[in-house]
Amino acid sequence: MTAAPFGAWERAIAVRYLLTKRSHGGVALISIISFTAIALAVAALIITMSIMNGFRGELSSKILGFNGHAYVVGGYMTPDGRDAATRRIRQVPGVVQAMPLVESQALVQGPSAAAGAVVRGIRPEDLRATAIIAGNMKAGSLRGFGVGDDGGDLVLVGQKLAESLGLNVGDPISIISPTGGDTAFGAMPPSKSYIIGGLFSVGMSEYDQTFIYMPLTQAQLLFGRDHAVDFIEVKLDDPDKAPGLKATLAAAAGPGAVVTDWTERNRAYFGALEVEHNVMRLIFMFIVALAALNIISGLVMLVKNKGRDIAILRTIGASRGSILRIFFMAGASIGLAGTLSGLIFGLVFCLNIEAIQRFIEWITGVQVFNADVYFLSHVPAKVDWLEVAGVSAWALFAAFTFTLLPAWRASRLDPVEALRYE
Repeated sequence: MTAAPFGAWERAIAVRYLLTKRSHGGVALISIISFTAIALAVAALIITMSIMNGFRGELSSKILGFNGHAYVVGGYMTPDGRDAATRRIRQVPGVVQAMPLVESQALVQGPSAAAGAVVRGIRPEDLRATAIIAGNMKAGSLRGFGVGDDGGDLVLVGQKLAESLGLNVGDPISIISPTGGDTAFGAMPPSKSYIIGGLFSVGMSEYDQTFIYMPLTQAQLLFGRDHAVDFIEVKLDDPDKAPGLKATLAAAAGPGAVVTDWTERNRAYFGALEVEHNVMRLIFMFIVALAALNIISGLVMLVKNKGRDIAILRTIGASRGSILRIFFMAGASIGLAGTLSGLIFGLVFCLNIEAIQRFIEWITGVQVFNADVYFLSHVPAKVDWLEVAGVSAWALFAAFTFTLLPAWRASRLDPVEALRYE
């Protein structure tokens, strides 16, 4: 009896063995367990990697949208020199925004509470061009910000910070600078009261509960900067260009300028995310492999139960290759079905993760994703299709590989020995 590889009769026998009778219920149970284990492992790997990709993407976009991609310090001693340096930096190809900033920590007070904050002094035109702030005003507006020769007394406050202080738009907020002048009674930190002109929320609690924006001239007065700034913040059309543009930006800023980029300021943070991502991927790949190992148990029992059938097939002319292919298809079918089921379940879960989160919170009445702890207001998930393909390929490889050993043993079964005690 001869047939092409994976011929129709081989497929028919493989399917028949998969749909085994109740008398071989142990084999059927192990097959179901193997299928379920592979499906859950593949789905868990896809969901975990997608959520981690979502976290990394969301945090990266928030961090790089809120902060600069490069920072220029020094090289400009006067306001005219600073403005000239800023104009030259803006002319560098790839630069979309360059703005002088004053940034300092401060103590802020409301009617009944106080908190630490980071105050940024910024020019009104630069603030309006910063989309992550201008496009995420939750109350109030930018109208009136920076109006007047001294910049006015309107400030923008992070929404969570304002809530913690019990403040809202139109309320006064007292800001105390950590630097102050000497008096007869010692060093007295300057304090000034401002009016909240608007509340912003960028969707990352670390920023929403920490930052205050005020006009640049007011920040210079409050923190004793005179006419100086702390740095020029540069944003690029592609943040990944920042390391390669450092020399060009330094040359544009002028002699004495020092340039750092976001990869240096956040190296430890993004490095930790990358390590965590790789470790989690490795762990779940082992879990997928362990799930695929269940196929061996099922096939070993199937080969033992079908010893007589194997001997008869060999006797009537079936080759060892045919026997190997029959049992390989039986085991590989479990791996293929489990992988496809896990793939579909994982993708459906990731693509509807926000609805699932809301449903769970509605059922349990418990907030399962606290923004104060995780810095984001929802569970993010970003499906990387190349990674999904890699997960599927690994699951199939593991299932096919672990199927080969029991299939090979079935093909080596001696028909005389198998029929001796029948």
